[in-house]
This record gives sequence, C-alpha cells and structure tokens, in this order.
Amino acid sequence: MTHRHRDDWGLGDLFGACGPGGFNFAWGFGGPKAGGRRRRSQMFESGEIKFVILRLLKEKPRHGYEIIKALEERMGGHYTPSAGTVYPTLQLLEDQGYVRAVETDGRKVYHITPEGDRFLDDNRDVLDEILDRVRDTLHDVAGGSMGELNAAFARLAGLTYKQAWRRGPDHPAVARVVEILRRATEEIEREWERPATEAGSGRSD
Repeated sequence: MTHRHRDDWGLGDLFGACGPGGFNFAWGFGGPKAGGRRRRSQMFESGEIKFVILRLLKEKPRHGYEIIKALEERMGGHYTPSAGTVYPTLQLLEDQGYVRAVETDGRKVYHITPEGDRFLDDNRDVLDEILDRVRDTLHDVAGGSMGELNAAFARLAGLTYKQAWRRGPDHPAVARVVEILRRATEEIEREWERPATEAGSGRSD
C-alpha cells in the first residue's frame, strides 16, 4: 500500500472547481449503504478522529483551534470538527502519552510524542483506510450532481451579495432580487416535496 505524505492528504484536488476553500454547506454527509443512501452527521466514525489529529500533529505542533482550522482546510470547507470533539480527544491522547501539551503564549500547544509517532506508524494502514473513505465521502459532496449544486449555489450567493454591496441597500434592484429569491425558495421547497417518480416532469404548480 502506498502511504501518503502530502499536506492535503490527497483530498485537495476534489475542491478546485469550487474556488478557494470550497463552499461550506451545513449538511450531513452521505455514504453508500445496501439498498439506498444513508446520511451521516459526522465525518469520522467513533475513535477515528484521534488518528487524524495525530497525523496533523506529526506535521507540526498545533493548538486546538489550529487543529480545527487545519481539518476544515483539508476538507475543503465541507467539514469542521467541533471543539467538543477535538479537545476531549486531545485530552485522551495526552492521557495515553501520545501527545504532550506545552504552554506557549497562554495557550496549550500539542506536540506528538515518540510514543504517539510509533502508534501512528503502527496504525498507518488504519489512517489510510480512514482517508480513503473520507475521500469517497467528500467526492459525493464535491463531485457529480452535488458538485453542480455546490457550484450553482456558490455562484448565486457570490453574484447576489457582490452586486448588493456594490449598489447599496437603497438600490431598487435589492427589493426585486429579494422577491425573486423568495419565489425561488418556494419553488425549491415544492420541488423537494415532489415524489421522486415525478422528477423531471415539469413544474407542479
């Protein structure tokens, strides 16, 4: 098996079409399941985040917020771990002797220990399997029809806000655009409520 050492872990090439950092939707992540699709509220399964955090600390020491932002960057903006996940995991890794915290400028900066480095090396196949699955999950979001939805929404948001800020809140077009967006929202809501068998059959008005 080929082990990865790229800083983006091979995930960055998924997001080039979405612009810098991708476009962050607050959705769950889908994954394959026999007989259909399933949605996941978390990117990583229980106990997996510790391997990913250790991989980040192997690159360089980081404090907790830096770990959160680094993971968000690796995932192209499509996933941000919660502080409630990252900090307890760091405490667990410290208790296990895999990381040590050094007080720097009033903040705890975490360093991987030799024991943590050995643990990560012993489990590099596990980490590769995690990253392979994450890549597949993110591909469902960033590629195919979901990628098209992502790009279309990003273009709409970018155009709308750019022009609104340029023209100012008192420009008469702002009110008209608000009404257009309201109608579009109502039409999108109706579309999601339509049975799948009616997809592509035209508007249901």
